[in-house]
Amino acid sequence: MIAIVDYGSGNIAAIENVYRRLKVPYVVTRDPALLAAAERFILPGVGAFDATMHRLHEAGIRAVLDEQVLGCRKKVMGICVGMQILADSSEEGTLPGLGWIAGHVRRIETSKIESGPRLPHMGWNSILPRGEMPIFQDVNYERGFYFLHSYFFDAAHDEDIAATVNYGSEMPCAVLRGNVVGMQFHPEKSHANGVAVFRNFASF
Repeated sequence: MIAIVDYGSGNIAAIENVYRRLKVPYVVTRDPALLAAAERFILPGVGAFDATMHRLHEAGIRAVLDEQVLGCRKKVMGICVGMQILADSSEEGTLPGLGWIAGHVRRIETSKIESGPRLPHMGWNSILPRGEMPIFQDVNYERGFYFLHSYFFDAAHDEDIAATVNYGSEMPCAVLRGNVVGMQFHPEKSHANGVAVFRNFASF
C-alpha cells in the first residue's frame, strides 16, 4: 500500500485519482500507525519550503518518516516542494530540510534565461534522463512534464541526479538515491507521462 502523506500541502486529490484509476491500493494519512504499515510514501507539495517543513513537523510525523525511510529503507517519492524538502536546506527559507538526499535548493538564475517569461518556470518541458531509470519507464521524454517552480534542487553529488531540464540553463529536475526519489515537475498534471511515473513508483 502507498501512503500519500497528508501534511496539508499538494494536489492530493489528483494523485488519488491516478491511483484509483490504476487500481493501486493507497491511503491518504498522517496517522503514524498507518504510515508505519505502508510500503511506500508520496510527499506531495505545493508552496514554500519553510511552510511545508513547518506543516510536516506540526503533523508530528517527522520521526516515523525518518524511521521508515532511513531505517526500514521504504521507498518515498517527493513531488515539487515535496522533492525540495528532501534536501538539506533551501535559499527560500531558514529551516533545515529532511536531509535524505544531500543538496541545497537554489533559486533559478534569471540572468541565464534569454527570452520569454522569467519566473516561475511554468508549463510543459522536455527532460533528459541520466541513463535507464525504472521510474521513467514508458515516459515520452520529448513530451516531458508540467513544471511550476522558481527553485531547483542543486544535488551535492552528481550521481544523485536522475534527470535534468533546460530552462535558460541545465538543472536537475529529478533526484534519486537508493530508496528516495524526487520530481520537481508535477506528474499529477502531466497526463500519460505522469500516470507512467505513478505506476512505476508503485512497483520500482
